Amino acid sequence: MAVRRAVIQLVLMVLLYSSPGVECFFKRISCTISSDCNCDFKPNIRGLEWDLYKNLYGQHLAQDTVSEEVANFLQKESPDRPLVLSFHGGSGTGKTLVSAMLGRHLYGTAMGSPYIHQFVPTLHFPSPDRVQQYRLELKDWVQGNLTACARSIFIFDEMENMPPGVIDILKPFLGPSHTVFGTNYRKAIYIFISTIGEEVINRMALETRQAGKEREEIRLVDLEDAISQAVFNNSRSGFFHSSIIQEKLLTSFVPFLPLGRRHVERCARRELCQRGECQRTDVVEAVGGAVVYMPEQGQHFSSKGCKSVPAKVNLFL
Repeated sequence: MAVRRAVIQLVLMVLLYSSPGVECFFKRISCTISSDCNCDFKPNIRGLEWDLYKNLYGQHLAQDTVSEEVANFLQKESPDRPLVLSFHGGSGTGKTLVSAMLGRHLYGTAMGSPYIHQFVPTLHFPSPDRVQQYRLELKDWVQGNLTACARSIFIFDEMENMPPGVIDILKPFLGPSHTVFGTNYRKAIYIFISTIGEEVINRMALETRQAGKEREEIRLVDLEDAISQAVFNNSRSGFFHSSIIQEKLLTSFVPFLPLGRRHVERCARRELCQRGECQRTDVVEAVGGAVVYMPEQGQHFSSKGCKSVPAKVNLFL
């Protein structure tokens, strides 16, 4: 192995003064078979943890689970399987924000790296009648990008709009085998984002509040099985009757709890500070009072999390 690495590195050094296209080709080979090639991978675990705890509001489960799972995964020089996280919760609760944090602290850019790949079903897989075609295209796309960089990150947004059956083509990539279709894929990270499971998460948050307990008392184990069943049994879910769920190939389900007024106001304060208006407490209070809360009796949680905050800030600023 050491000899092979030395040969690869020597070839790359020679190619520094050769054709850029040839250099790129050999770099792709090196990234595939050499553990030394990081494909611009620049993990900053401390930075990720700080960002999660400073800028993600009301989400102790997501903060703890994401930071712990990512840290554990990256500590392994040769992981036995990829990191596969599934984010669940209502709109505006921070799921997309956390995926951007991962990109920023693993590749130094929120979504700009060529090794971060995002899929949106309404754009990439719009027709339920073309499932077989999408499966083949997705397999080729993932395999090709893993060949270019084993540290690739794949983000599947809006899984509630994914045609059932498409995502199961990834099952061979998510298990513990060393190679799949000739590619070493175990250093990859997969993120699935969905609103499916929102009902069971919100119900748990409401019951906890009604029992006079703090939301921080909710544990991951209290929700994992319920979320798994919800995504598996919901016909709108991209994981509907999925073998990925059946064979427990997800590293962890990550619940995002509904946000209260104090969390909405923190989002408003952050938005104002980004505009150089940190002192506008009047706008913070106005935004907190203008958001729609649920359920009708009690109005404990924002119906859209922090999603409408930028527009509300514009309105009151």
